[in-house]
Amino acid sequence: MTAFSKKYMLPSGFDWIPDPVTKTSNLGNLDGIVTPDQTCKMEFEPKIRTSSTADKTSFAYETARKRWPIIITQAIDDVYRTTGQTDDAAKREEGKKIINDLATLKYEVQHDRALTPIPDDGVSDVATYNQILESLGKPTWLNVSWLFSECYLYRRISTSFALSTHWKNYDIFARQKINTFRSSRPAVLELAARYKDLITQLRSHTGETSEEAEKLLFTEMCEICLWGNATDLSLLTSLSYEDIQKLQGSEARKKSEANILVNDLEEVYKQLVEAKKAGKKERVVDIVLDNAGFELYVDLILAGYLLTAGLATRVTLHAKSIPWFVSDVLPGDFGALLNALAAPVPFFETATEEEELQGKTPEKLADKEKEELSFLFQEWSILHAEGKLGLRANRFWTGPGSFWRLVDPNADEQTKELAEDLRRSELVVFKGDLNYRKLVGDAEWDPTTPFTEAIGPLGPGSGINILALRTCKADVVVGLPKGVDEELRAREGGGGDSGARKWAWNGKYAVVSFSKGA
Repeated sequence: MTAFSKKYMLPSGFDWIPDPVTKTSNLGNLDGIVTPDQTCKMEFEPKIRTSSTADKTSFAYETARKRWPIIITQAIDDVYRTTGQTDDAAKREEGKKIINDLATLKYEVQHDRALTPIPDDGVSDVATYNQILESLGKPTWLNVSWLFSECYLYRRISTSFALSTHWKNYDIFARQKINTFRSSRPAVLELAARYKDLITQLRSHTGETSEEAEKLLFTEMCEICLWGNATDLSLLTSLSYEDIQKLQGSEARKKSEANILVNDLEEVYKQLVEAKKAGKKERVVDIVLDNAGFELYVDLILAGYLLTAGLATRVTLHAKSIPWFVSDVLPGDFGALLNALAAPVPFFETATEEEELQGKTPEKLADKEKEELSFLFQEWSILHAEGKLGLRANRFWTGPGSFWRLVDPNADEQTKELAEDLRRSELVVFKGDLNYRKLVGDAEWDPTTPFTEAIGPLGPGSGINILALRTCKADVVVGLPKGVDEELRAREGGGGDSGARKWAWNGKYAVVSFSKGA
């Protein structure tokens, strides 16, 4: 077991696979302005304008001015709290310095100061960030490419910790993430019960399920994973083997499906089934993760289902390597979630500080609930022990700009190795809004632009089969039928004639887009 996994106390039998730190090359100007030394490099960034924090009609404008200061303030509060809890004088002093660094960063954002080069913290991607920053001229926080500046924000925060002695592996968002998972208790228990029943039924009816029923079940599982919303129990409560056999998908899913504006799941299912029928021994599905907590829990549910149903022989989960966009999965989040399942009584029944202050006592778990959570943990433990379920972290995922550089022939060796691994996969699932924005370069595409075109060199010919599972929480969206964007803008709260695509900001709508790499 690696030192990292020991640090986060992954349960016995689990480990994560660290990748070497990557270096990203071939820089492009993220705002589409070509400088003399970049002319031949622009193929790895969109040639059209990208979303900017200066655009009053974009979600970027509100994010930079309202959300970022709040996020930094929460980070300051977290470090202050941890600093106050330590008896180590040296750690306390470093904590004070980190708080000061974060306060300076917050001031720079709020007062529209220029973005400054990231100090060298020994990680190779610093050069990449700083070279791109130089290519942008002297951008300020409130007038810069949204995608680059938001990635830069979290990378800059990471540097303050990386340069310390006692805080190097500290995750300022860990408390938020695990507390969110704990607050999802009703959904966690509901899905554990449904999953246990479903997997048990699948195993006892091997070979008896019709292809239509199998396709419906695949659709149900993917769409639960798509929404990944612990507050919407209606998607979970109707998931049953009996209904699947009767080709009666849950009514809640049918209702939510109306908000999926593009849905390529049938094509994806065909891809996986054909590979299975062809007798391919190694059929890998990679999942590039998004959020920790309940969403990671649902991702693991999907992984377990794909393996049990024989639609994959191995599933690899891809995590981030530094605290990223508040809620993104780190290897430590994976360990924390598994620890919670391995010991659910202390996790769910021990009062938090807030509950103690409010005089609340958490409800005790029923024996059946403990059994169902134990079933999940044992299932995933066995899959991991058999080499069927793994976790990897790679610096590529926290680089600046789009994912197009993944297939840059001049990329560093680690990025090339990652690309080759993904080419060998039957399917690479990109979860969430940020991963979608990075796939399409966060550019201002016409919404009817085909997904296969908007992902540039990652499209047909790349050798990578890509599925984007994305609930819309930003301006960019592609692959829509003609007229859909206009119709949604015209609805109440949709943006109307303001020029803003507000309907795409709140996660109400989703796109499920597939690109075959061949």
